[in-house]
Amino acid sequence: MALHQTKDTHARDDGTDVFASVLSGQVLPKYRIPDDHSPAEVVYSLLHNELLLDGNAAQNLATFCTTWSDDAVHRLMNECLDKNMIDKDEYPQTAEIEARCVNILADLWNAPPGHVGTGCSTTGSSEAAMLGGLALKWRWRERRRAEGKPADRPNLVCGPVQICWEKFARYFDVELRQVPLEPGATGLRPHQLAGYVDENTIGVVAILGVTYTCDYEPVAEIAAALDRIQAEHGWDVPVHVDAASGGFVAPFLHPETVWDFRLPRVASVNTSGHKYGLAPLGVGWIVWRTADLLPAQLVFDVDYLGGDMPTFALNFSRPGGEVIAQYYLFLRLGRGGYRRVQQACADTARYLAAEIEGMGPFTLLYDGQGALPAVSYTLTDPAAAGFTLYDLSDRLRMRGWQVPSYPLPADRQDTVVQRVLIRHGVTRDQAALLVDDLRRAVEHLTATPQPVPATAPRSGFHH
Repeated sequence: MALHQTKDTHARDDGTDVFASVLSGQVLPKYRIPDDHSPAEVVYSLLHNELLLDGNAAQNLATFCTTWSDDAVHRLMNECLDKNMIDKDEYPQTAEIEARCVNILADLWNAPPGHVGTGCSTTGSSEAAMLGGLALKWRWRERRRAEGKPADRPNLVCGPVQICWEKFARYFDVELRQVPLEPGATGLRPHQLAGYVDENTIGVVAILGVTYTCDYEPVAEIAAALDRIQAEHGWDVPVHVDAASGGFVAPFLHPETVWDFRLPRVASVNTSGHKYGLAPLGVGWIVWRTADLLPAQLVFDVDYLGGDMPTFALNFSRPGGEVIAQYYLFLRLGRGGYRRVQQACADTARYLAAEIEGMGPFTLLYDGQGALPAVSYTLTDPAAAGFTLYDLSDRLRMRGWQVPSYPLPADRQDTVVQRVLIRHGVTRDQAALLVDDLRRAVEHLTATPQPVPATAPRSGFHH
């Protein structure tokens, strides 16, 4: 008599088509962990399919972040999945490579010769910006106490900044004095500083690549204005340059622009390795002009996992792969390679700007020349256009394009702009396809005026 065995349900999954498996016939758990395991390939395939609901990163023209990497980067990242960046005793070569990157950036940004680069990697440039801000606050406080003056009302002066600076001010109890935009301005103007800087100002943040408009703020002129303020009032106010995007563009495309440590008043610079530094998501950098500008009280010597190490960071455990990938890109591209990549992006941005300007209803706010590889524009006559830029963003999203529309900061909040970023991997052909879709969208919206609800939800600016 034949013997028959009943197989376990999960065992049957191994030989079953993914979409005929037990797990695929269920709504995936959302609030509690499943009672038992499932085959790896089944779980992978179901999650892979669910993630198709996300936007296509290659068509995300809102983000500054890198969305393309070569195969060697993927291999190096995979080899570093289990390396904890913070554990410098266990992974000394990863720590050595981090130090090399800091030195390379210090040299790229013209730090004074004869100094070892002072800085560190971070989780993106937001953490880097906060570390720069903390150093500004500590140095100001030490100076005030040494002078016998109160040190309880620090302020930080800036123009239109990314939200990380608002977080810094709130988290670390600093008054953020954001200077409103003047008519026609795309960023902070030097003459505005006199009305905002005082003895309690810990520093001025200058943006090399304003998030909203992509233009560079005039760092050298800002430093000169602070020189005049010091001569008049005696207030020695340093500059921190938020070069989240421009730090990897200006040295290669605009070497004549003086914005970095060539200016003695520039104390520190932060950047995103994962933006125009071309590294994968998750790495930023902070570099100080000289070691004495990083207060020793902010550096901790930690006896951790068998070794003593200095650390200055808001985050602790994180993978080392992004740092290794950054160093790979420095070696792989060199100055010439970075210059060619960024020039190709800039050329594509200028092509796109010319096409958009020629369409008729748009006025360019930034044409892609002299700063970041990007284009920003507004409707020439919003009242007569028959549609808004928000309508245009929604229409382009039907074709997969993510093109943000948003109001400018105070006092230009009545001006709504649209912005397209050109990154490595955004080809001329892709830009031409966007132009075709943009033209068709404008034709459709012009022929079909959009209703204007009393309270319409708008897709805005989240970057």
